[in-house]
Amino acid sequence: MGRAPLASAGGFAAAALPWLALLYGAMSLVHFAHNARYLSDYPNLPRWLSAADVWLSWAGLALLGVIGLVLYRHVHRIAGLALLGAWAALGFDGLAHYARAPFLAHTAMMNFTILAEVAAAALLMACVLALAPPALRRA
Repeated sequence: MGRAPLASAGGFAAAALPWLALLYGAMSLVHFAHNARYLSDYPNLPRWLSAADVWLSWAGLALLGVIGLVLYRHVHRIAGLALLGAWAALGFDGLAHYARAPFLAHTAMMNFTILAEVAAAALLMACVLALAPPALRRA
């Protein structure tokens, strides 16, 4: 016979968390890599911003996610979820591109990388929010 289904939505969310973190990390990398490569083409970004600044920002964000996942899996679930939630929330910052210039001022690839990062962040955030109540009940 096949494997038994996961007992609860919390079990599914717990199993999905590392995969959704990986997905968000990958989509974030794609967006930041595109941003760094085509920085001068992104409309209305500050002139002082450099590709190195973009990469440094991504590295800091990625480190936040890695620390959050390690905390969740090995040290303290609530602290890990808090960091992962903060990391996912920062994934919505890509929408700030549309505060600087409208959607149609961006290329199709710019819009794809921005929206893919935001969608992955939303999935991760939903997973974190699904895991928070059970983690708090156990605390």
